[in-house]
Amino acid sequence: MLSLRVSQAFALLLLSRVSWVAADDVNYTFDIANDVVAPDGFNRAGVIVNGIFPGTLIQANKDDVLHITTNNILTDPNMRRSLTIHWHGLFQMRTATEDGPAFVNQCPVAPGHSYTYDIPLNGQAGTYWYHSHLASQYVDGLRGALIVYDPEDPHLSLYDVDDASTVITLADWYHLPSIGLTEKYLEKTFREPVADSGLINGKGRFEGGPKVQWARINVVAGKRYRFRCINISGYGEFEFSIEGHDMTIIEVDGVSHEPLRVDSFEIYAGQRYSFVLNANQRVDNYWISAPMEMHHDSDNDNLDGDNVFAVLHYEGAPDTDPKGDARKAFKKGDELEEHLLVPLFNPEAPGGATADHIIDLKFTEDKNDTTGHRIWTVNGLAYAAPDLPTLLNILANNATEMGDFGPNENTNVLKFNETVELVIHGSAGGHIHPFHLHGHAFSIVEGMSGPSNFINPPQRDVVGVGGSTVRIRFRADNPGPWFLHCHIDWHLEAGLAVVFAEAPQEQREGPQSLIIKPEYLELCPIYNALSPEFQ
Repeated sequence: MLSLRVSQAFALLLLSRVSWVAADDVNYTFDIANDVVAPDGFNRAGVIVNGIFPGTLIQANKDDVLHITTNNILTDPNMRRSLTIHWHGLFQMRTATEDGPAFVNQCPVAPGHSYTYDIPLNGQAGTYWYHSHLASQYVDGLRGALIVYDPEDPHLSLYDVDDASTVITLADWYHLPSIGLTEKYLEKTFREPVADSGLINGKGRFEGGPKVQWARINVVAGKRYRFRCINISGYGEFEFSIEGHDMTIIEVDGVSHEPLRVDSFEIYAGQRYSFVLNANQRVDNYWISAPMEMHHDSDNDNLDGDNVFAVLHYEGAPDTDPKGDARKAFKKGDELEEHLLVPLFNPEAPGGATADHIIDLKFTEDKNDTTGHRIWTVNGLAYAAPDLPTLLNILANNATEMGDFGPNENTNVLKFNETVELVIHGSAGGHIHPFHLHGHAFSIVEGMSGPSNFINPPQRDVVGVGGSTVRIRFRADNPGPWFLHCHIDWHLEAGLAVVFAEAPQEQREGPQSLIIKPEYLELCPIYNALSPEFQ
């Protein structure tokens, strides 16, 4: 039995570690409440940041320290009332406490309470986002963009504009609360819940609903724009293009890559692309097209996955929709092929052609023998969260070996600084599963297309895995407990995840030991005192 109590001596030891290097502090406040929103014209209560969807845009520079105070004002019994937030793509060096996954890195923030996430960016720049990491809560609306700028960006000469106006979010949107959808999915009442609409920058339409005005993205002729496109969906994948314009990819999931010109790209849940668009066409309005794919999308009559659009509006053009047929504006042309992406810096895969630690991961859809519920397993086990967060088990209980974790925690122990190769064997059934690794970017040494590549493979933190085998590499140089999971949120809820307990000893002591704050240690006692309906 894992202890749920942190000893007083242990707490004092941890508190002595708290210190922040002087840097520019960037402060945000998130009031998270069950506000009613209608991004596609249908009113529903959600789990909403500061009254808007997507939530408040976070902007910082690469050497800043983020301080994001989250005030939990949730009261609706039809949705989860506690919360956590994951800052997707940030490495969290020494701050694994702030990474967000419930019961891997922290206990949730209880309703009526607050927690401030303190995150030194440590020079990391790029396109990121945030979302709840408690059950399927982010499907209800707790999600938004997080942009970290680099004043010395190596691609700076390629663009003129890079600001809040050039952030593009793609989202699936559901009219019903996620708890009920999850229950029916796990009970096998229906397949993966299909969204009611797809959104670009928080605006979209559903079949039979009002004609919500499409989001408008403004440009000035002759200028070059760095657009940052983020898929903040719980399930949907998109095919993105802009009528009459090509795009030059320069960043993938926070990692700068050599410029690559494309006409369109696929983007799975959790992925991000920065691309440069040259506003060099005739002053007019042009369709931005992002058809959304959900397998068996016919399960929801509200959804027309092809009806996902926005407008690229040139200054001086009429304030109207483009003249042409939106559905004919999309042409695949030169579609992005992931294996052609080449990292700008440190392109070689860690370890070259060899790895210190190879882990085979075979996932499949199954059912629980006891309950009959749908589960997704990795190597025969469906992930189930422990009562005590993995991080506290490592620190308070000295958990170091695989046997120190429960069998359904699917926890693998990694040695400090070893080269790790994950061999992810795909599953048939038509889905592309977007696997996200916390705490790292990785090299894709073998993807869904293209040959093996150890010289200059693409680097990112979300990779699509279909029916074939995908291999990724990373160096275990960031002590902490890190989640690897499918970013189709319904699959994560069914257990499609593993945890890497990376360098447990180094988490506890040494120059990379974890920073622990007093308020962090208060989260579990407060949460554990809640009755179930408030969790």
